[in-house]
Amino acid sequence: MINTKAFGNELKKLGFDFFSGVPCSFLKNLINYAINECEYVAATNEGEAVAVAAGAYLGGKKPVVLMQNSGLTNAVSPLVSLNFPFRLPVLGFVSLRGEPGIPDEPQHELMGCITTEMLELMKINWMYLADDLDQAKKQLIQANSCIEKNESFFFVVKKNTFEKEILMDQKELVNVNTQKIGQTKENQLPTRFETLQLINSLKDQKTIQLATTGKTGRELYEVEDAPNNLYMVGSMGCVSSIGLGLSLTKKDYEVIVLEGDGALLMRMGSLATNGAYAPNNLLHILLDNNAHDSTGGQLTVSNNVHLVDIAAACGYTKSIHIHNLIELEFYIKEWKRDKQLTFLYMNISKKSKENLGRPKMKPNEVKERLMVYLNG
Repeated sequence: MINTKAFGNELKKLGFDFFSGVPCSFLKNLINYAINECEYVAATNEGEAVAVAAGAYLGGKKPVVLMQNSGLTNAVSPLVSLNFPFRLPVLGFVSLRGEPGIPDEPQHELMGCITTEMLELMKINWMYLADDLDQAKKQLIQANSCIEKNESFFFVVKKNTFEKEILMDQKELVNVNTQKIGQTKENQLPTRFETLQLINSLKDQKTIQLATTGKTGRELYEVEDAPNNLYMVGSMGCVSSIGLGLSLTKKDYEVIVLEGDGALLMRMGSLATNGAYAPNNLLHILLDNNAHDSTGGQLTVSNNVHLVDIAAACGYTKSIHIHNLIELEFYIKEWKRDKQLTFLYMNISKKSKENLGRPKMKPNEVKERLMVYLNG
């Protein structure tokens, strides 16, 4: 077995000191070390953990994600449609529950047989983590060389690999909503393009804008292509988790997340994580047109969900229904003056910009430009 603290210290020597994940009994001792000794974000699901790690990487960190192999299935979307196209590397540790020949619970049987095949299909470098510290150190050097080439690397961890690491007392994360304003009048329903024009006009040199996948990112690109913009592709529902990771690592920047209703509904657990960690430099703007606009306008169920109430209940300090562009400008400026984790909800029309193009830069070029802006 590996001495967990000694192994964790080797990770830290290589610069890996930001962790996110979801617990697994095989990894509990490494998770305990991460909570005790490093910055750790407890995600609601494994895909969220990958997205938080991606945001931390944008901010200059070398992140680690920790998950059970059943949770690897939750992480597939961001691993293949966020980390791969944007070349956002992550060091992963995934447990091997259901290892062939070793008795385990029935739900792990199939996953134990296909874990490594899944990693290979996703073009992720991997190896079984050795249970000897000296050998494991050499493996970390190999893994780090992949990370430095913008390639993700996963260790597959078998049962009883890590020695016991006692979890220290944890401080409960509590953030309380202090301002909630629901709908009080008729919505003006501006277009998404008009709304993005206003938001973009209020940014400054310390503002980073993260636009969700689909027409939001494409329209922001047409409003203004700027080095402090990130235009998401794929990984639907992950944009606010990227914003969380970035805002935690770049506290001197304003991080504005531009999200759509379909995306938020897909990964609503992110609201709970954002509300708990509550970075005051994160502004979450939801533009709700009650439709999956990029795929033909199929309705979402957002009209039946009280998202302002939900964000408030999840711990967003401020959660406000915006009725028109005048109010939107007012509350963005207020957030800039007195930063608190804020959720601004605005209904927009289903109308999109005609002849809408796509960013001419590749996703990894957008990422590299943004990282130079943030860390250059």
